[in-house]
Amino acid sequence: MNIKKIKETCLYVKDLAESKAFYHGKLGFKVIGELEGRHVFFRVGSSVLLCFIAEVSEKSGTLPPHFGSGHLHLAFEVEKEQYRPWKQKVQNLGIPIEQEYNWGGGFLSFYFRDPDEHLLEIIMEGMWERG
Repeated sequence: MNIKKIKETCLYVKDLAESKAFYHGKLGFKVIGELEGRHVFFRVGSSVLLCFIAEVSEKSGTLPPHFGSGHLHLAFEVEKEQYRPWKQKVQNLGIPIEQEYNWGGGFLSFYFRDPDEHLLEIIMEGMWERG
């Protein structure tokens, strides 16, 4: 038995409208679910990014309560040919790039923050498939 992949990743945010403006409006992720005052969900390739208001999702309901705090890290994988266009897009949006890193073997990534200060990374496809 093998797990195929991580299907969903969750971030806890302060302002859903601000998160939607960033992830959908700026990065272009498709909104696939939204409940005002609770959550907004985005399609990211074959995965899903869930953004919740922690104070709301920690209450019991239809699903088990879940919540968190602090600044988290996510990496978004792009085809090698799309790496530079993504870097340019982020720069053109006025989003500061904190660092670019050379992982060796021709693999690069760069880091930036969302409105809640979560650390986001764009990384070239194939990085973790070697070795």
